[in-house]
Amino acid sequence: MRDLGVGFGYLLKGQRWVGRHGKSYGFGLLPGLVTLVLYAAALVALGLWGEDAVTWATPFADDWSGPWAGLFRGFLTAVLFALGLLLAVLSFTAVTLLIGQPFYESLSERVDRDVSADGTAPESGLPLWRELWISARDSLRILVRAALWGVLLFALGFVPVAGQTVVPVIGFFVTGFFLTEELTAVALERRGVALRERLALLRSRKLLVWGFGTPLGLAFLVPFVAVFLMPGAVAGATLLARDLRGEEIEEGERDDDGEDADAATALPQPPTGSPAPGR
Repeated sequence: MRDLGVGFGYLLKGQRWVGRHGKSYGFGLLPGLVTLVLYAAALVALGLWGEDAVTWATPFADDWSGPWAGLFRGFLTAVLFALGLLLAVLSFTAVTLLIGQPFYESLSERVDRDVSADGTAPESGLPLWRELWISARDSLRILVRAALWGVLLFALGFVPVAGQTVVPVIGFFVTGFFLTEELTAVALERRGVALRERLALLRSRKLLVWGFGTPLGLAFLVPFVAVFLMPGAVAGATLLARDLRGEEIEEGERDDDGEDADAATALPQPPTGSPAPGR
C-alpha cells in the first residue's frame, strides 16, 4: 500500500516543480489549450447533431406508437454523448502529448536534468520525425486498448447494482493506468523503452501507477483542469519513470538558469570557529 502514497507524492511533486519553474509551466500549457479547443468543438457538435445522427441510424423506430420512439432515441443520444465524453477523457492525454511532443519532451528533459546527480538527461538520439512517428504509433495502440476497456465498462454499467457501484470504481483505476502510461511514455521513450516493456514496468508497480494516475483522472473530469495540470503531470510522470527504472532522484532543485536553488539562495556562513558578524 505504500506505493499508493508514493505515486500520489510524485503527482504533487510534479505540480510543485512546474510551480517553481514558471517559464516551463507556461511553455507546457500551449498543447493542452489547443487540444481543449478541438475537444470542446467535437463535444458541442455531438451535442447539437447527436440526436439527428441517432434518428438517421434508427429508421425502424419511425413507426413506433406513443412516446416510445422519442424515449428510445433520447436514451441512445444520451448514451452516445456519454460514450463520447468517456473517450474524450481517456484520449485527451494521448492527443495532447501527440500535439505537444516537442513541448513536453523539452519539459521532461529539464526535470531529468534537475533531479539527476550529474545534471544530465537521457537522450533518444532519434530525429524529431522519428520520435513523432513512434509517439503517434504507440498512442494509437494505447488509445485502442483504452477504447476497448471503455466500451466494456460502459456495457457492464447496465448490470444492476454492480454497474452503479463497482464498475465506476474499476473505470477510474483503468483510466489512471492508461493516463500514467501515456505520461511516462515521454520520459521512457527517450530511454529507448518500447511500449511492451513500458506496460510490463507499469504492471509490476500497479499501486504506484494507480496512486499517480487515478487522482489525476478524477481531476481531469473537471472542465479545464486537465489543461492546467498537464505540465505538472508530465513533470511528475518523469519522476515516476525514474523510480520505475531505479534511477536516483535528487531532492534539491535547480532554478530556471540551471543553478541549484538551495545553493543560490543560501546565505554565506562564517567559517567554523569564527565569530559571527557584529560580535
